[in-house]
Amino acid sequence: MALNIKETPEGVTFSVKVLPRSSKTEITGVVEGALRIKLTAPPVEGAANKALVEFLAKRLSVAKSKITILSGETGRNKTVSVSGLKKADLASLLIPRQ
Repeated sequence: MALNIKETPEGVTFSVKVLPRSSKTEITGVVEGALRIKLTAPPVEGAANKALVEFLAKRLSVAKSKITILSGETGRNKTVSVSGLKKADLASLLIPRQ
């Protein structure tokens, strides 16, 4: 299934499903249009959200300030915005090679 990416005037938005307290931080694929990301951080006091932003910033080579969690801050299903990126750039940097 393909990642559902929306292009906006500012950049792109997409859905993420996080799995906190995993043994490794990694992208494991796309599930129901959302990017599935395992995080080693626990879902306590924003630690998983912080780890998600840091992981995406490193993976996309953008500043952490360009990444915003638009919704789902307290849940596993989140909507993330990355300013300054195009849809094609995001897909090529995030989707694991099969």
